[in-house]
Amino acid sequence: MFSLSLTNILLRHSSYQVQNVRRSNKRFWTDNKMLWQILLLFHFYSLSAEKHYLRYFLTASTGATNFQDFLAQMVADDLQGGYCDSNGAKPRDEWAERIIEDDPIELKYSRDVCVHYVYTYRAHVKNLNQQFNQSEGIHIFQRIHGCEWDDETGKVTAFNQFGYDGEDFIALDPETMTWVAAKPQALITKRKWDNEIIYLLRKKIFNAETCPKRLKKYLQYIQKFHQRDVQPSVFLLQKTPSSPVSCHATGFYPKEAVMFWRKDGEKLHEEVEYMEILPNHDGTFQRSVDLKLSSVSPEEWSRYECVFQLPGVVEDIAIVLDTSVIRTNWVPPAEFPTGVVAGVVVVILLLLLASIMGYFIWKRCNKRHDENILL
Repeated sequence: MFSLSLTNILLRHSSYQVQNVRRSNKRFWTDNKMLWQILLLFHFYSLSAEKHYLRYFLTASTGATNFQDFLAQMVADDLQGGYCDSNGAKPRDEWAERIIEDDPIELKYSRDVCVHYVYTYRAHVKNLNQQFNQSEGIHIFQRIHGCEWDDETGKVTAFNQFGYDGEDFIALDPETMTWVAAKPQALITKRKWDNEIIYLLRKKIFNAETCPKRLKKYLQYIQKFHQRDVQPSVFLLQKTPSSPVSCHATGFYPKEAVMFWRKDGEKLHEEVEYMEILPNHDGTFQRSVDLKLSSVSPEEWSRYECVFQLPGVVEDIAIVLDTSVIRTNWVPPAEFPTGVVAGVVVVILLLLLASIMGYFIWKRCNKRHDENILL
């Protein structure tokens, strides 16, 4: 089952914000659990054995003003490589730019496909407007297709799914190469697309050969430009003395870094909250893991430490829980600079009083001037 949050992922990737589009819908696309994990969980490239993904996100719309009516993106292991809209296709990252430099045909192919998609998806969304008997309002037609490659087993799994206005619409079964309608309105599309034999043959080749070949090629370039020797920064943060202590790491790559709190050398599973891994502007990542202090006495602090581990790096980074290393903006009441604040308040009041007095003086003088004119 696909969550509506996937729609937000699509819109966030394309910087495409659409309001009031079937907000009551709680689901996006429905399929098996594995593909739900493929599309909702973002996995980045690392040297360890894992699954890698090549995804193509496509969105067409009608009724939305001040927005592109078609957007598409190519994402390899959650690193955006290419972007396409009605103005054309362009690379989005250094590794994609280098691919074009090494193979100019790649750019020509991308531009040709982009032009084809723009016209095709405009037609798709208009046809769906008619199938659903819709003449006005904002309507969104979305697609995610691509493949997953397990670099340990070599297994390749393809996916090709469509959604309309935040709900499941139709999906291609990669085993039978037949379309599965998710709602009655999609049966018309299913019957039509099941007869597109040439497309299905091309798609079968794409799933088994083209997609994994492209993915492996892209991963080589990604590794070259993003697998760099970057020393991450790890430090402790706290808002107030009663707040959780946040162990924050930033500037690491790949994404599959491991962070946890431990006590006496044993990993903690309770009183710990893991935050989402977020990207930095330079292609590295950041993450925080919070330790709740409700059950930690001050005498036991030295028994706790935050540990950061990066694949391929032998030495871990460990920081002992200690007030002397915690970064905070909190100021104790006893140390709060009340004198400075009081001085600032007095100055403000004096300025306000001077302004009021100046206003009345000006008004009085102006009145006398008016009287002289009338005389």
